[in-house]
Amino acid sequence: MLIKITGRHMEVTEALRSYTEKKIDRLLNKYNRVSEIEVVFDNEAMVQKVEVIIKPDNHPRFVVHHTEEDAYACLDAVIDKSERQLIKHKEKTRNRRGRTGAAEATAEVIESRSEKEQQDL
Repeated sequence: MLIKITGRHMEVTEALRSYTEKKIDRLLNKYNRVSEIEVVFDNEAMVQKVEVIIKPDNHPRFVVHHTEEDAYACLDAVIDKSERQLIKHKEKTRNRRGRTGAAEATAEVIESRSEKEQQDL
C-alpha cells in the first residue's frame, strides 16, 4: 500500500504528516482493498484545501476534496467523507453477490429455532 502526502504552495509539517497517517489508518480499517492513497494539501489565499485520491483494487478511484480555514479540520472532513464513500462501496459490492453474511445467517438460525420452540409449546 502506497501513501503519498504532498503540499502545493505550502510545506507539510511533520505533525501534519503524522496526523494524516493516523487518519488514513482509520480508513484502512474500514476498507482494506486499497492500493494507493494520495493526500494533497493546498494553500489558496488563506484557505486550506485538502484532496484525497483513493485507488481501490478493481474499481475506479475515489476523489474527495474539502476547503476550510484550518488544515486539520479540513483533513477530518475529507476523511469522514471518504470513509462514508468506502463503506457505501463496500456494502454495494457485498449485496451484489447475493450471499448473506455470517451475522445475518446466525440471526436467521436463532429466529428459526425460537419459532420452532414456540410451536412446540
